[in-house]
Order: sequence, then C-alpha cells, then structure tokens
Amino acid sequence: MVATPLGNLGDISPRAVSVLKKAGLILAEDTRRTGLLLTSLGISGQKFSSLHEHNEEERINLAIKNVEQGIDCCLVSDAGTPLMADPGYRLVRAFRQKKLPVIPVPGPCAPVAALMACGIPPYPFAFLGFLPRKKGEMQDLFARWRDIATTLVFFERKNRVKSCLATAFEQLGAREFCLARELTKKYEEFIFGILGQTDMLEESLQGEITIVIGPPDKDARKTSLASVQNLIKKYSSRGLKPRQASALIHKETKGWRSRDIYDLIIKSE
Repeated sequence: MVATPLGNLGDISPRAVSVLKKAGLILAEDTRRTGLLLTSLGISGQKFSSLHEHNEEERINLAIKNVEQGIDCCLVSDAGTPLMADPGYRLVRAFRQKKLPVIPVPGPCAPVAALMACGIPPYPFAFLGFLPRKKGEMQDLFARWRDIATTLVFFERKNRVKSCLATAFEQLGAREFCLARELTKKYEEFIFGILGQTDMLEESLQGEITIVIGPPDKDARKTSLASVQNLIKKYSSRGLKPRQASALIHKETKGWRSRDIYDLIIKSE
C-alpha cells in the first residue's frame, strides 16, 4: 500500500520509489495518471491494472493470484495515501483473511497535511472522507457528530463548499474552520473562517479541497439550529404559545436570543 505525492514530487519517499520499481503489478484508480507519475520518477516497465469502486472484487482475485505466485503487488491512489476516501479496504481485508502480507509504505496524506498547518486542534479528529451528495444525508452525518468534542476532517468538491459549510453551521453551530486548498502544490492556500460567516468565500473555489472544522467551544458553544428546531417541535406539540415556548427554549440553549427563537417558531407555524 504505497502513498504517492499530493502534488509535490519531492514528497515521495525513497522507499516508495524502490517498492514501485520492484512491483510486478501496480493497481491504480487511474492508470494513466499513475503512469505519468512513474514516468516522472524514472520508473518504467511495470504492469498496470485499474482498481476502482466498480471493479474492486474482480481485482482482489487478480492481486491475490499474483502474490500467491510470488509477484509483488502495489496499490496506489491518484494522490496521497491509499484507502483515504479511495478504494482498497476490501482488498486489504481479503488479503488479511487469506493471511497474506499487507505492507504499508506511508507518506503524503491530505487530512494529516491539513491538520499539520491549520492551527485547529489536531486530536482527537475524525476523518469523514467525501460527504454525501444529498443535503439530508449530509445533515444526518453532521448531526451524529454534533455533541462529540472532536475535530472533523473531510474532502469536498469545489462547487459545493459554501453549501456544505452552510449545512455544517445548521448542525454544528459557529465553529472555526479551515479550507486547505491545493496542498503541496504551487497555489497551496489555507482559508480560515467561522461557520455561519462565509460570505467572503467564492462560490466555486479552484483545486482539491480538504476541510477542517474545529471541535465545539465548551465555553461559548452555540446550540445548533437543528437542536433549536427540535425543541420548537417539542414545545409546539404541548400547545404552548410562541412567547412561552421561546422563553423555555432560550433557557435550554446557548448563543440564541429569545427574539430569534420566537421568530423561528412563528415561521414554523
């Protein structure tokens, strides 16, 4: 399992180069992209085969057959560390079940690189991979992490960043965030902000983006919008008048004005 550069070729380790040179079979999500990488490293003559989410089961059998015949097999992702939001988990599991050796060759990893330079508490952290495409599923995902004091790290497509951060604010409240863009490349950039205050962001940021959202602030955490809405449903079902309900909800939440809660209740009626 060989980690490859995120962008800067200088980040590949001598060990990774040596392992790739000796490989009899290299499995890659994009064989053309990996072929260009190997050419730039002066590596040639390797046998390639694609491995992606639609053919992983088929490639598992190919990899096992090669290794059982004494042929070294390498798995690489398009960039960074294999299995980090890329296929490969089922391959590794199949090898372990057959008691075949699986050797990690560590190196560049976008989630770790982002944590190294963003200044947000690096641990504990949870890596969420790519977020779901549907808003409802994204809301559910953030909701599961709402009350867990951990930093969240994930990948997002450039044209969905603002909507993603808006959904995060609804569920998590006003936490600090960092957008780590084009890591290790020429236009590497770290963009900082607070959830709920993202007007300064462009609608579509360029490049590969890793997002880091900090843990809740224990002293000044704002209760999430979703939690307030749940309380509104709770008290509305009891037949309370809006002002009575807003007063009770205000006591149970943080960072919300009673007037704002009242307005939400009126809108929900």
